[in-house]
Amino acid sequence: MNPMLLKSLAVPALMLGGVFTGIAHAEEVAAVVEVVTEAAAPTPEKGDTTWMLISTALVFMMILPGLALFYGGMVRSKNVLSVLSQTMTIVAVVAILWVVYGYSMAFTSGGDLNSFVGGLSKMFLAGVNTSSMVETFSAGVVIPELSFVIFQLTFAAITTALVVGGLAERVKFSALLVFSVLWFTFSYLPVAHMVWFWGGPSAYGDPAGFLFAKGALDFAGGTVVHINAGVAALVGAIVLGNRIGFGKEPMPPHNLVMTMTGAALLWVGWFGFNAGSNLESNGTAAMAFLNTMVAPAAAMLAWAAAEWMTRGKPSMLGMASGAVAGLVAVTPAAGFSGPMGAIALGLVVGVVAFWGVGFIKRTFKIDDSLDVFAVHGLGGIVGAIGTGVVANPALGGSGVFDYAANAVAEFNPVGQVISQLWGVGTVLIWSGVVSFILFKLIDMTMGLRVSEEAEREGLDTSSHGERAYSN
Repeated sequence: MNPMLLKSLAVPALMLGGVFTGIAHAEEVAAVVEVVTEAAAPTPEKGDTTWMLISTALVFMMILPGLALFYGGMVRSKNVLSVLSQTMTIVAVVAILWVVYGYSMAFTSGGDLNSFVGGLSKMFLAGVNTSSMVETFSAGVVIPELSFVIFQLTFAAITTALVVGGLAERVKFSALLVFSVLWFTFSYLPVAHMVWFWGGPSAYGDPAGFLFAKGALDFAGGTVVHINAGVAALVGAIVLGNRIGFGKEPMPPHNLVMTMTGAALLWVGWFGFNAGSNLESNGTAAMAFLNTMVAPAAAMLAWAAAEWMTRGKPSMLGMASGAVAGLVAVTPAAGFSGPMGAIALGLVVGVVAFWGVGFIKRTFKIDDSLDVFAVHGLGGIVGAIGTGVVANPALGGSGVFDYAANAVAEFNPVGQVISQLWGVGTVLIWSGVVSFILFKLIDMTMGLRVSEEAEREGLDTSSHGERAYSN
């Protein structure tokens, strides 16, 4: 029997009995009400919980070793350990900060500042335990809050670590760590709150984050992760300045096998990144999983074709970069798009990101060392705006669910693209301004860049006192 119906019948019956048997039965009534109420509360499905834990492990694999290897292979051999060390240390720092105050600032109500940032009510994970639950995107479905905490921790970690690619081979290790702490606090957390914070299906009318309230769609982090980190990397590259010899001497990747291995690990881990963001193991998760397969495939082929036509040969580095760009582009659309829409996003971003890599370095002479903005920034922009198109049910998308009507809302293509532009523009400005201020402050106080001697020697030995290779 329906628990709520049982409750509605049990209470009057016991109260009626109390008329004849006395006040002593009041405690029995209260006990039955409590039991029935507990029975009516939603409980997590073991399959959903298992999927969240698996997805978390997959996302962590994206960072260590995925991102570390992807970046490590693209730098020169004298700097590979510095990139690996930077990535690992950032993960450790963010993990601690997340449980201290990060989760609370991203995913709790911020009172008067709620549009832009959360509060500190769950600082040190206060109130988060094995019994606490969070709602998914389906009414009446919950998952353990601890699984949500650790899943989102990995997102915060990879976003902050992505910035390393724009600063590689000349940034001070100490300065990077200080920047990571401050940027995580003042850029990542507010953006995550603005885009993803809401009351859940049972409280959809409660105040939400600024961009969520604007209707901006971001299934798994096109704005929160990729535009946010891409802009920070670009700003950092500008403030830090170009590497010695940039544009004058070749700076080829030292180990493309390492880069390809990293790209493959990123791709596999991205299944957890995107499909896990559904918070449930259901058909939408399966669609996100499929989209995470076909979008990077299309982008990889598009990049290779563009490179083949313009340079005469397709490169392995280009294919790996194209695949990552496709993964970035489908991230905000993963659960909203159909597979044909995902393929379209991949084809577009493969060409756009390929063009962006050369344009930024040749036209603006900006040394974004590992092309973070071209791949993640431009990829995120293409994906975020494109989500407003491919989410259209007329094009095979899922549309936008109206929780008040308990049905998919009538889709407004123009209105949705405008909402997406709000998301893109807000994150571009927010991350750009915050990053510029932080980089400048750090540069003025402790210095951002290693000495010329240390840079020429290589950061592996000058910053860490070790070498990756013996010869």
